[in-house]
Amino acid sequence: QVQLVESGGGLAQPGGPLRLPCTASGNTYAIYDMGWYRQAPGKQRELVATIASGGNTNYADSVKGRFTISRDDAKNAVYLQMNNLKPEDTAIYYCNADIRPRLRSYTPDNYWGQGTQVTVSS
Repeated sequence: QVQLVESGGGLAQPGGPLRLPCTASGNTYAIYDMGWYRQAPGKQRELVATIASGGNTNYADSVKGRFTISRDDAKNAVYLQMNNLKPEDTAIYYCNADIRPRLRSYTPDNYWGQGTQVTVSS
């Protein structure tokens, strides 16, 4: 079994910071690309940021310069540091990862977390 669990969501002030952690547990023989996605009310889910196992990152244009994705492989974790939050950042944020659960698994499977609500409001 593989589980991805996000936390750290909540209410934040415009311009403020918020940090979202996501931890993988269960059968996690190897974790490859990890990322964060979000879905705002009435909109489709969109990519926020990704980080490869080698450390290369990619960001949506809307969050470049404000958000930072990082990972700690020793903890099977990925983080999203959000700074200078805007009301349009309000969404459910989902953690995503490509995970090879077992040694006998030759290709990774893709997993999603349950989501954590981020609300940016005065």
